[in-house]
Amino acid sequence: MRYTQVKRLRTVEEFRAHVADLGVDIPVAHHVDAPGPLGEAVTIRDASAGALTAPNRFAILPMEGWDGTADGHPTDLVRRRWDRIGASGAGLAWCEATAVRADGRANPHQLLLDRSTVDEFATLRTLLAPGQVAGLQLTHSGRWSRPDGAPAPRIAYRHPWLDRRVDATDAHRFDDEELDALAQTYVDAAVLAHDAGFDFVDVKHCHGYLLHELLSAHDRPGPYGGDLDGRMHFLRTVVSGIRARTPQLAIAVRLSAFDLMPFVPGSDRIGAPETIEANYPYAFGGDGTGLGIDLTETHAFLDAVADLGIGLVSITAGSPHYNPHVQRPAYFPPSDGYQPPEDPLVGVARQLAATAEITHRHPDLTVIGSGYSYLQDWLAHAGQEVVGRGDATMIGLGRMVLSYPDLPADVLAGRALLRTQICRTFSDCTTAPRHGLVSGCFPLDPFYKEHGDRVELTRVKKLTRGSHDDE
Repeated sequence: MRYTQVKRLRTVEEFRAHVADLGVDIPVAHHVDAPGPLGEAVTIRDASAGALTAPNRFAILPMEGWDGTADGHPTDLVRRRWDRIGASGAGLAWCEATAVRADGRANPHQLLLDRSTVDEFATLRTLLAPGQVAGLQLTHSGRWSRPDGAPAPRIAYRHPWLDRRVDATDAHRFDDEELDALAQTYVDAAVLAHDAGFDFVDVKHCHGYLLHELLSAHDRPGPYGGDLDGRMHFLRTVVSGIRARTPQLAIAVRLSAFDLMPFVPGSDRIGAPETIEANYPYAFGGDGTGLGIDLTETHAFLDAVADLGIGLVSITAGSPHYNPHVQRPAYFPPSDGYQPPEDPLVGVARQLAATAEITHRHPDLTVIGSGYSYLQDWLAHAGQEVVGRGDATMIGLGRMVLSYPDLPADVLAGRALLRTQICRTFSDCTTAPRHGLVSGCFPLDPFYKEHGDRVELTRVKKLTRGSHDDE
């Protein structure tokens, strides 16, 4: 199935007409003002740490790095990425997924924050711009852990479909005492993040990783499952520990506000639900069918987050591991993925609508939206209109930063976007690391065009699904 590529839509009018034909709502301004609404400062409130001020409404979203050392230390590639984030012009840098414990690393080259690496994190922090609010995402990958390259899942509960997907039928299930200890490890890592100079830490609850999985642990007995209060017990424990030990550190949460059931490639390589069940209780923010959204529990979670004094949330959806078209809409899937079952703009609109509902329902929270990279040339037009409507507080940029890190600076200065640098969602930044290579924008970043891994990436793509038609 072929969809109209965004890069073929040359004017705002063409983009609007295409969106209307799809029957979805993606607000776009007719022109972008500079610095305009996106250049307004944002005050982020935290009940313990006080107020943080981001100088504009652009935020860099946390991504998973695949280029640290085998024991979790930064490399020159990591430092290059952080330096580019510092020069981006974004008012907030929500820096990359960092494991709190070695067994929770999502890949053998993910960063790890402990006493042996904290000084290097402090050096990374200095690469970010003065005045740029800086945070670090703390994570344990749970069932998606691959600390040595092979799957090494550690799960919150037995999942009838995902257990098969990662061969987790015999995986270790965290018991309550182990989760108690892990919560303290999160607190320890947060203290180190504060020592390294970060303004906030994110207690990550998204994309199918451990704490997101806990949010759907309805049938788990004991303090970490059951009702929503139990499923939030881990977060409450971590927040309490951080407040006690380093009250000057703000806390944030990145949340998959809704989830759908796992998708698989059909015979035509187009994604389809792995199963159709009358009752699918494993999707937090879902309607029970596995294919619909119900934000009732999401709003209750965010009410509780606000009660904990947390003032900053980043909204995302789904998981890159089992329904990537929901989490990061793209025209080109990674080599081990599936062709999108819908125009990717439908996925963008789904995220924008959920984020808008959340922002209006929780006016005391600073809400960062996701899913903007696929808007490509019209990202700033949409961002300005979204902020103007109050449908999000800040506009988050993920994959776009790999190819075009200084897009925020160009938008805020009123400069025309550099079309040769705009992310076209080729997904090489995902295909490469899933085959043991470093992650970067191989099609558009001159540095990665010349990187030695590009030759191997080209070979991998030919073996799996061939080269992209439009690269």
